[in-house]
Amino acid sequence: MSDVTERSISPSLVRAAVDAAEQRGEAIADVPLTAIAAAAGISRSTLLRRLGGSRRALDEAVRAAGLDLGGREPVRERAVVAGAQKISEAGIAALTLESVADAAGCSVHSLYVTFGGRDGLLAAIFERYSPLHAFEELTADASTDLRATVRAIYRALVANLDREPRVTPALLADVFSRPDGPASRIFQRFFPRLLASVGAWLSGHVHAGRIRPLPLTILLQQLIGPLAIHLLIRPAWGSVLAGQLPDVATACELFADNFLRAVAVPNPEREA
Repeated sequence: MSDVTERSISPSLVRAAVDAAEQRGEAIADVPLTAIAAAAGISRSTLLRRLGGSRRALDEAVRAAGLDLGGREPVRERAVVAGAQKISEAGIAALTLESVADAAGCSVHSLYVTFGGRDGLLAAIFERYSPLHAFEELTADASTDLRATVRAIYRALVANLDREPRVTPALLADVFSRPDGPASRIFQRFFPRLLASVGAWLSGHVHAGRIRPLPLTILLQQLIGPLAIHLLIRPAWGSVLAGQLPDVATACELFADNFLRAVAVPNPEREA
């Protein structure tokens, strides 16, 4: 039986375990000894000798240092949440790797390893907090009723633009102010997925004769743009047009009707 205890484990090995966990975006308990040895600059066999043949003493030393072996969220999760909050509070300009590392309790190096840089982090935040996933789910079945799906897309857009952290409005603001900025690059990166989901759904209705054969980009803008602009401007109008603005649910119905009047083929048999 090994006489190695947590007290005989050097602080450098504990630090190596923490560094390896941050670099891999994993809990300390999930990091293999090979990765910890590499972070410590020694071989796995040397590490095992220092641990007395088992990692139990290392795990106990980590706990004795006040660290959690497995309860803490991985670096990726902590960084995405912290970055989204930064964007919501102060816009994309506030999203620096240094500020996110400080808020997430990790190193800048671990962010580079996990995301490859600032744009990679921004893409992960967009992936989590944009309405893209909801749009993909809603348009996966092209056989669903056209009007019902448009209404569902609008409800999803309302929910996304209104929720905290307010990532999508901040990204749109950056696109409008800096067409060649980081948010624009993110939208370009994910646009193929929008085409493959919402675009394919619209194309299916065009081929079925329910929607006029307009350019796909125009159809996408007509579908999403008017309601999105209304929702973004609505807070600024609130005090000026008090009592004159329809509630959001009514606005969604009106915009859905406008979209369908603009693009739908006026043929009851084809709409059936």
